[in-house]
Amino acid sequence: MKKQVKQKKSHHLLSLFSKLVIVLLVFCGFNLNILNANEAVSQHELSTQLQTMIRYNFIRTVAPLAQKAQKEEHVLSSLTIAQACLESDFGQSLLASKYHNLFGVKSYGDVPTIKLNTQEYENNQWITIQGSFRVYQNFEASVLGHTRLFTKGTTWNPKQYASVLAAKNYKTAAHAVQSSGYATDPDYANKLISLIETYHLNKYDTM
Repeated sequence: MKKQVKQKKSHHLLSLFSKLVIVLLVFCGFNLNILNANEAVSQHELSTQLQTMIRYNFIRTVAPLAQKAQKEEHVLSSLTIAQACLESDFGQSLLASKYHNLFGVKSYGDVPTIKLNTQEYENNQWITIQGSFRVYQNFEASVLGHTRLFTKGTTWNPKQYASVLAAKNYKTAAHAVQSSGYATDPDYANKLISLIETYHLNKYDTM
């Protein structure tokens, strides 16, 4: 009888020990998940902060170039900066970072050129095509080229962007850019306006 009681006690202790081990494992695993989650959140926050810093640094780089263009040719700084942000992904696209083309300006004639894939909106859908883009020596040259496009127009229509030059505020200018045929994106003007208002780019219009 005593032997049977001892066996029962041993079995009971073993059962308790097993349950304790399971609880500890579950608890440790739960804590590990929390640590992993916290680490993931920290990495996400760090990435967000880094992107924010990159964006504001890019804006500060382009702003004086845009203001110079506004002073000389009356193209609103907010519009120039917003287009540079949108077209170049805040200077991070290959076309901008390597070839200093901030505005997706296509190349015509005997000028430095690079061929890259690009997205165009045709027949109510986005398609990928290969385009020939202008290569610039630096961002200043790119901004100058962008301004000249607005002031000189195209070879087939010198007055193509006259409405952009005539715009007195960023909303009118953004819609003028789209209606003048600068981009195929049907939401282009709204994207520019959103960028201007998010980063308060219109403050650069007052010099």
